[in-house]
Amino acid sequence: MHLLQADVPFNVIALWLGHESPMTTHRYVEADLAMKEKALGRLEAPNARIRRYQAPDALIRFLRTL
Repeated sequence: MHLLQADVPFNVIALWLGHESPMTTHRYVEADLAMKEKALGRLEAPNARIRRYQAPDALIRFLRTL
């Protein structure tokens, strides 16, 4: 975990540990809160406008009969 926190690439860590595949290394890795916060900090808000679903009038009428 300390190597990951120091921004050492995951595949390099797998090689240093002698693992045949990075998937083997992945079993032992869990991101801590600081790593999650850093990853979230890299995200950008989408430019897409979020639209709310508008049910058709026929569906609303049907649901009111239930």
